[in-house]
Amino acid sequence: MDADKLRACQAPLKDRYREDPAGARLTLRAHGNLDEGGVNCRIESGKSAPIVAGLHPATGGSGEEACSGDMLLEALAACAGVTLKAVATAMGITIRKGTVTAEGDLDFRGTLGVAKDAPVGFTAIRLNFDLDTDAGPEQLTNLFRLTERYCVNYQTLTNPPAITVSQAPGLR
Repeated sequence: MDADKLRACQAPLKDRYREDPAGARLTLRAHGNLDEGGVNCRIESGKSAPIVAGLHPATGGSGEEACSGDMLLEALAACAGVTLKAVATAMGITIRKGTVTAEGDLDFRGTLGVAKDAPVGFTAIRLNFDLDTDAGPEQLTNLFRLTERYCVNYQTLTNPPAITVSQAPGLR
């Protein structure tokens, strides 16, 4: 897709959202099933094959199931990669090929309750791009700045939303 095709695809959406801001607000959902045996959760998106998430080997898992920490990093890498490609396309920057890597540091003592002073969750996340492009330094600086600005998962992690936890009525 080139810049003109991207603009043509997005222009009617942008116009509609300007005219009807409420129409731009959607609720995305993920659904997990806890019905299977073992310590796991089957995620069904309807867009891909179901994913069975389980414990990371560092917490007693077999390593055969997906790890939710890995899934978080994968989602960040995917979102950042798609966002970078869209921004590059809009800017007329050719990306011949490239990689995006997300890595995060964890102290599993926290999640296992071994040390109260050990945090639960990632303590640092690094996002790295390795691009084959002719873009100059100024273009790349702008590309990365706009990628950070428009990447949904990056923005969610750096500006966390309020999260609520509830129990559905009728479940016991």
